[in-house]
Amino acid sequence: MYHGTSVFAQLMEHIPHYRFHRYVERYQGHKWAQSFSCWEQFLAMAFAQLTARRSLRDIEDSLAAQRHKLYHMGFGTPVKRATLAKANQNRDWHIYRDLASYLIDVARPLYADDELGVDLDQTVYALDSTTIDLCLTLFPWAAFRDTKSGIKMHTLMDLRGSIPTFIEVTPARVHDVNVLDRLVLEPGSFLIMDRAYLDFARLYNLTLGAVFFVIRAKHNLRFRRLYSAPVDVSTTVQCDQRIVLTSYYSRRDYPVQLRRVRYRDAETDRRLIFLTNNFFIPAQTVADLYRHRWKVELFFKWIKQHLHIKSFYGTSLNAIQTQIWIAITVYVLVAIIKKRLGLSLSLYRILQIFSVCLFENVPILQLFTNEDYKVTHQTNSNQLSFLE
Repeated sequence: MYHGTSVFAQLMEHIPHYRFHRYVERYQGHKWAQSFSCWEQFLAMAFAQLTARRSLRDIEDSLAAQRHKLYHMGFGTPVKRATLAKANQNRDWHIYRDLASYLIDVARPLYADDELGVDLDQTVYALDSTTIDLCLTLFPWAAFRDTKSGIKMHTLMDLRGSIPTFIEVTPARVHDVNVLDRLVLEPGSFLIMDRAYLDFARLYNLTLGAVFFVIRAKHNLRFRRLYSAPVDVSTTVQCDQRIVLTSYYSRRDYPVQLRRVRYRDAETDRRLIFLTNNFFIPAQTVADLYRHRWKVELFFKWIKQHLHIKSFYGTSLNAIQTQIWIAITVYVLVAIIKKRLGLSLSLYRILQIFSVCLFENVPILQLFTNEDYKVTHQTNSNQLSFLE
């Protein structure tokens, strides 16, 4: 027999409250709060992410339909859309960024032993961005074209476990390559990037910091070959060269040798050219590393489809940042629970199950096993039975 709390409450138990309240104090989140706390704001927004609510009214109506369970979910009062909108607009979004960062630090060790698919012991990161289109009338502060607004979500992902380790939201007009100035990576790690990040001065800074990179080259790259290593004709690697750059600005920005690997994709028959500052790993590994970069693309696709960031519950930058960071928090929280409970299902399937079972008073594990728990409701033993 199970006398515990709802599935939603069990999920929230994996967030240490003392940590959350520390971040609230740091950014004075309760400065103007009266009856609706930052924790209640987080609960309402997390509920919206887990159940894919489409608007503030949708959040209000869905929670009101379960008003008799709100207290046990952590709500002190019913959630009103005007109150939630005001909280999203005025309460500092850094509270939820710091919470997400803490959970990321918890999640990464849980996935440290996951197979990468490449024979490397070092940490491998992928860097990319995705653009989220916005309505110019509602979001004029994010204008980047004559008739369009938008924001970019720049993401650095640890490819073991697909855990985002760095996220920055900027207006869409900010070029991707600028984010390289914000990254702090440990020496010996690998950074995988598309050619949008091809800036030789910034790549040279990575080399000086003992960080290895793999990046796609542009077809008009000017270089001089110094040496060609033999390649295995049975693989899809076509050449493995040491080169130096020859154009004035490129040679000035990156004055040392590079490695150039040309690769043919057997499925699409595309020829891809990669540049790297690592001269020791096999050429095939260089190509395999770049292939795993698509995990960050899958992350963008997954989070847009299964968490709610393509439409927003507010129009201010603070409201958008709040919603995005709570969405990331929910993603990482589910990833943590997956490991802690030893679940073999994908994050997609886990979220699908949670979305329809949040109000159930059953152990979370029952949702993923065939065990049959009996749910009982405690009654006051001093109350007389109607039939007595």
